[in-house]
Amino acid sequence: MTLIPAEIIKKKRNGLSLSTEEIRFLIENYTSGQIPDYQMAAFLMAVYFKGMTTEETAELTRCMLHSGTTVDLSSVSGFKVDKHSTGGVGDKTSLILGPLVASLGVPVPMISGRGLGHTGGTLDKLESIPGFNINLPLADFVKKVREHQICFIGQTKEICPADKKMYALRDVTATVESLPLISASIMSKKLAEGIDGLVLDVKFGSGAFMKKVEDAEALAQSLIAIAKTYHKKVVGLLTNMDQPLGRFAGNSLEIEECIAIMKGECHFNSQGLDLYADTRELSLWLSAHMILLSGLASSEDQAYQICKQALDSGKAYQKFLEMCRAQGGNPNQISKASLRKDVLAESAGFVSSFQTENIGLAGIILRAGREKISDSLDLTSGIEFHLKIGDKVSVGDTIFTVHGNEKERLEKAALWLKSQFTISLQKPVGTSLILKTLR
Repeated sequence: MTLIPAEIIKKKRNGLSLSTEEIRFLIENYTSGQIPDYQMAAFLMAVYFKGMTTEETAELTRCMLHSGTTVDLSSVSGFKVDKHSTGGVGDKTSLILGPLVASLGVPVPMISGRGLGHTGGTLDKLESIPGFNINLPLADFVKKVREHQICFIGQTKEICPADKKMYALRDVTATVESLPLISASIMSKKLAEGIDGLVLDVKFGSGAFMKKVEDAEALAQSLIAIAKTYHKKVVGLLTNMDQPLGRFAGNSLEIEECIAIMKGECHFNSQGLDLYADTRELSLWLSAHMILLSGLASSEDQAYQICKQALDSGKAYQKFLEMCRAQGGNPNQISKASLRKDVLAESAGFVSSFQTENIGLAGIILRAGREKISDSLDLTSGIEFHLKIGDKVSVGDTIFTVHGNEKERLEKAALWLKSQFTISLQKPVGTSLILKTLR
């Protein structure tokens, strides 16, 4: 039977399920250039509105996965495990949990991404460390995971070229927020790493792509279903992104925070709250689930204590330094921004909410984040957070400090941030950092 792209698009537009052959035909021919962007854009929009079945999503993932090379980690002994986060403001846990889990002898191969929109990217953060090389060939990547139990690189041209091409198209055709398209994109790249297990950090709230808990849970279940199809061990955590995570958002600033945590430091605000606490706690729990999947522990509590000991003893920090040396980075030479400006409270009460996504957009104004993938970054700029939801506020208290190198951008970001929090007379009810664990 001759397959015709327009007929496949029409079938999906009408809400019908596509066959394995039809999905394979579309992906293979689009990747090779036989199907043009305008037809793939129509297909993506049809999927956006009509969705896909679990079987269709699994087949789409398989086609994207096998559009390029998969990493062969058979020469690396042990249970290979990674973590994926759906992203948020100040989300920096990979920089702690990677070295932490690796310090316990569990290999952590991490093929990471760059920041786009209001969310930061692990690669950009690592590149704020002078000399850190994330552009390694796959053979070197495997070698470093074998020798050091950890390595961070970016997606190479050999890995999931279909995803790379389709994601660029989704970004400009308003089809990013589609459950099957998100799921296939995430899982094709993660499966291409050659991992045995995966911990998912799926965020909900004002700073997440999925604002509602039920949407985040649906995404987590979709990702878990695909992982199970490939017989991978997987667990998903639903985590709160109604406020920025930790003390900083911004590339070198987040590296500074992670180093401080790995060195056992705290940073208390005016309310006596350690502003590193949520970053530390989420990193520990994600690490614990990675350890649990690996079989190194028999319960969540035991896994958590193993990870806490590795962090408190300095083992995680020593592995971080080893990783930096292996990839040419010098964390002792990280630069700082030259300018700062405080954003002050104009009323008294309690911090009741943050418009977290909009706070992330302030990072774009500062060039800490990018609006489009080709934008250049100021790796030293960013935002410092002084208070959390529930903290008491007096008039004149500092809510944010903006860090940057361009006065005009600093002023613009500070003005924008003035309207990205609310203060109420009544103290709000606290919310959990980790809402639910899905297996």
